[in-house]
Amino acid sequence: MAAPEGAREVFTDGACSGNPGPGGWAWALSQDAFDSGREAPSTNQRMEVRAALEAVRSLDGPLVVVSDSTYVVNCFRDRWYAGWLARGWTNSSRQPVANRDLWEPLVTLVVERGDVAFRWVKGHSGHTMNDFVDQLAVEAARG
Repeated sequence: MAAPEGAREVFTDGACSGNPGPGGWAWALSQDAFDSGREAPSTNQRMEVRAALEAVRSLDGPLVVVSDSTYVVNCFRDRWYAGWLARGWTNSSRQPVANRDLWEPLVTLVVERGDVAFRWVKGHSGHTMNDFVDQLAVEAARG
């Protein structure tokens, strides 16, 4: 999906101390407009999805969710969610979709809104905002 006209970029990230272990998530529009939280126990993938969900829940208007998680980005870019829905929330191996409790509300919001796109950014590559949300998520995981 192309970026909706007038979309704001929101950067998201998740972190976990151990996998599973205490987890943290974060989203940020800027270094002045952000949110973060924690979940324990959790996993890296759960926290990546949770960060995107919290951003989409919290922010109105057109968005581009920028994530270093291919798990999150590919779900929407490659429309994995369409197969999950068609198969009753099972994956292509007919196993229950992991983290359905987070994916289901995220998919519902994204589909209903129609003004959310996703873009991948390489993690730990010196991108200022990606590094910022990573720091917030790590701090949240630490409590």
